[in-house]
Amino acid sequence: MRRIILVAIGYLLLVGLTLSGCATEVAREFVLTVSSAIGGSVTAPGQGAFSYDAGTVVALEADAQAGYQFVEWTGDVETVADANAASTTITMNEDFEIRASFEEIPPIQHNLTTSSTAGGSITTPGEGTYTYDEGTVVDLVAEAEEGYKFVTWTGDVGAIDDIDAADTVITMSDSYAITANFERKYTPMVAGGVWHTVGLKSDGTALAVGANAKGQCEVGDWTDIVQVAGGQLHTVGLRSDGTMVAIGGNDYGQLDVDGWTDIIQIDAGKHHTVALKSDGTVVATGWNDYGQCAVGGWTDIVQVVAGFYHTVGLKSDGTVVAVGVGTDRRLEVGEWTGIIKVAAGAHHTVGLRPDGTVVAVGRNAHGECGVNDWTDIVQVSAGCGFTVGLKADGTVVAVGDNQYGACDTTGWTDVVQVSAGGWHTVALKYDGSVVAVGTNNAGRCDVGDWMLT
Repeated sequence: MRRIILVAIGYLLLVGLTLSGCATEVAREFVLTVSSAIGGSVTAPGQGAFSYDAGTVVALEADAQAGYQFVEWTGDVETVADANAASTTITMNEDFEIRASFEEIPPIQHNLTTSSTAGGSITTPGEGTYTYDEGTVVDLVAEAEEGYKFVTWTGDVGAIDDIDAADTVITMSDSYAITANFERKYTPMVAGGVWHTVGLKSDGTALAVGANAKGQCEVGDWTDIVQVAGGQLHTVGLRSDGTMVAIGGNDYGQLDVDGWTDIIQIDAGKHHTVALKSDGTVVATGWNDYGQCAVGGWTDIVQVVAGFYHTVGLKSDGTVVAVGVGTDRRLEVGEWTGIIKVAAGAHHTVGLRPDGTVVAVGRNAHGECGVNDWTDIVQVSAGCGFTVGLKADGTVVAVGDNQYGACDTTGWTDVVQVSAGGWHTVALKYDGSVVAVGTNNAGRCDVGDWMLT
C-alpha cells in the first residue's frame, strides 16, 4: 500500500513538471516616447508614446519646417542607428524617450565690395566690404566732389538696377565688387578759331585771346561750360545742362542757338554752328549758301565737325557723311569705314582709324592730306591748309601750309589735346598749360600764361 502511494505521488510530480514546461511565455513590451523641438516634427512613428515588442526595429523620420533643418536625435539614443540622421531607426530593448532637434537654417550671405575713382565717393553703404543676406536690396549712392560728375558703375554690375544712376540699388544674389566712376565735370580744352583762341578751364569758365572785332573773345562771364568752339567771328559754348551760349558776329545767324537742348557736342565753322544732340541727330545754324547746314536728316551720329564751308558727321558704325562745298573732293568720305574721329579743315576732311592711322581727302595744295604714313595717332585736327595729329606719347605731328609756322610743333611733349585754328595751332599740355604756334596777329597765340587746371 505504501508502495502504491509513493508511485502515485511520483506520477503527480511528473505530470506537474510536464505541464509547467509546456506553459506559453508572455512577450515583453517597451514604450517609445517621441517629441520634437521647434522647427519640425516627427512623422514616423509620430509624436507621443508608442508600445513595441522587445527587439522591434522602429523607423524614425523627422521633417523640418521651411527655414529650419534637422540637427540630431537626443535623449535615450543608445540604440538609434544614426543620431545625426533625420531618417534612421531605433531598436526597442527597453523604454526610451527621444527628441528630434531642429535649428534655423542660417541665411546665405554675400559680400559687397565697393570703391570709387578720384572725384567722388560712395556714401551709401560706404566704401569697403559689407556682408548681406542673399536677396537683400542694398541702396547705392555715389556723390561727386565739386568740379566732378558721376559717370557710371563698373565691375560686377549685373545686379545693379541702373548703372548710369548715382542713386540706385543692387540686389545681393552673389558676391560683387563694384566701382563708382567719376570724371571732371569740366574737362579743360582749347579751341582754335580762325582769328582767335578759346580755352575752357577746369572750373567751367572760359577765356579767349585774339581778334575781337565782333566781341568773340568776350567769354569771361560764361560759367558751367563743358565745351567750346571758335569760328571766324564767333565763339560758342556748351553748358552742362545741354544748352548753348554764343557770342560774336551774327551776320548769318551763327549765334541763333537759343532753344537748342539735349546737346552733347558742338563745333563752329567759318560762319556756321553745328551741334550733336543726345539722340544722334544734328542741328545747324548760320551761313548755308553751300548747304553746310543741311544736316536735318542725319541720324545715328556720334561726332560732328565744321570746316569753313562744309560739315562732317561720324556715324556710330564708323562711316562718315558730309555736306557743303563739294569742290576739291572734301566731301568724298562715302567709302570710309572704321573711322573713330573726324576733323574738318578749311578745304579738307580728315579721319582717324582705331589702329592710329589717318586718312584725308580734299584740297592738297600744301600737302595737308599727306597723312598716310602717320601712325599711333589718337586725335586729329585740321586748319586752313594744314593738318595736325596728336600721338599716343603726347607729341604732335603736322603737315601742310607752314608759311606762318602753324606746323612747328616739333618738340612739343606731354600734350593731351590739340586744335588747329585758321593759321595757328594750339595745344593743351598734361599740366594744364597751353602752347601755340603760327601767326600771332591780334595775339591769338598769347596763351603762355594760361593754366586751365
